[in-house]
Amino acid sequence: MNTLKKEIGLFGGISVLAGIIIGSGIFALGSVVLYQVGFSLGLSILVWIIGGVITLFSALTYAELGTMFPETGGYYIYLKKAYGKKMAFLSGLMSFVLSSSGSIALLALIFSEVLAYVLPVGNAVKFIAVILIALLTLLHIFGIKLGTAVQKVFLVAKLVPILAIIIIGLTMGTESPNLSLAPASGTSFFGVLSMIGFGVVVTLWAYEGWTNLNVVAGEMKSPGKDLPKALTFSTGLITIIYVLFIFSLYRILDYATLVGVAENQGFFPIVAMATLFGNPGMNFVFIAVLISIFGALNGSVMVFPRVYYAMAEDQSFFKSFSKTHSKYQTPYVALIASGVMASILLIFNIRELITFVAFGGLIFNTLIFISVFLFRKREPERVRPYKVWGYPVVPIVAIIGLVLLLIAALVESLVPSLIGFGVLVAGYFIYDLVIKVKNKSL
Repeated sequence: MNTLKKEIGLFGGISVLAGIIIGSGIFALGSVVLYQVGFSLGLSILVWIIGGVITLFSALTYAELGTMFPETGGYYIYLKKAYGKKMAFLSGLMSFVLSSSGSIALLALIFSEVLAYVLPVGNAVKFIAVILIALLTLLHIFGIKLGTAVQKVFLVAKLVPILAIIIIGLTMGTESPNLSLAPASGTSFFGVLSMIGFGVVVTLWAYEGWTNLNVVAGEMKSPGKDLPKALTFSTGLITIIYVLFIFSLYRILDYATLVGVAENQGFFPIVAMATLFGNPGMNFVFIAVLISIFGALNGSVMVFPRVYYAMAEDQSFFKSFSKTHSKYQTPYVALIASGVMASILLIFNIRELITFVAFGGLIFNTLIFISVFLFRKREPERVRPYKVWGYPVVPIVAIIGLVLLLIAALVESLVPSLIGFGVLVAGYFIYDLVIKVKNKSL
């Protein structure tokens, strides 16, 4: 059996996780959240906190599974052990065809479109996205140690502008935001609860990516010790950073400006920095967004192919995907295939890609969280280096959060969701007609 090098320590794990989570969401979604909660600054802050708590609870739940099964492959391994090989195959197939490959395509496309605001790239946006995917794929073929080093550099690089905006807002901002929890217009109690619920759904997009460290758990030096620490520290710290970031913007922009930007679904950070520093401030934010997205893309290109590698090792995918490079010991075939699939998905637009990314992940992550209860019942004596804090409340809250986001995806983008269902149905029959038959013949 091929083995992958154990190169990731605690800071490397934090860099991978935080580097993937902190992408474009915190820059783009502040106005969407404020609009969703009826322009209540207090409610918007509360919603960002709730979204962070749900993410933290989700990460704590994942930590138990990751330390029980510290193997490369992450969710594929958990689903296989909880529900059987077919369910695990469906999750991996969905990731390869739509979810994970779509995430890489989405990040590369957003990066290229933001770059188009800074440089005159013309109609070459998708071409740049393809080149970027190819370059990062090549980088990760040269070893996870190199890829992790790049992730560490870009984590620091993306935190610097975010922290700078927080400091600027807290020290130079002159506004005293009204943090009342009442919406701008009269709304019933249940109406307010609805606003909060769907506002939290929006924030969960910005917190997305916390599952990905488990995928490379088999390449961590001490997963039993470092995985829970990295998950807890990363999600907790990011929640604090996000809340401070939004509050600092409220210190810079007056309420009327905030409402105007939210109504037009604009970017608060760009308007805030342009207000204080003009065009240089605006360009500063554009560069910060590019750095942030690049870090998230680098981490995604690194971790997603490890699932396909694990599937091939388990004889549930193309056999060649289990091949590792003779020198660098990286799953180079899976990396290349992932890059090619992501490049193909660039034919879709951003909204469709967002749905592809969310749909499969939400379904299977919900099943994974339910598996914590199944494993507790089936294998009570199994060694658990880490047990989820607050069991069973914490996993239940995580499940509710994911179900809310799934409902939002179905309501907001039905057709791409139906494409996702189509992939699952096709995968169901492919498994019975090809994979199952193939395994019986071995």
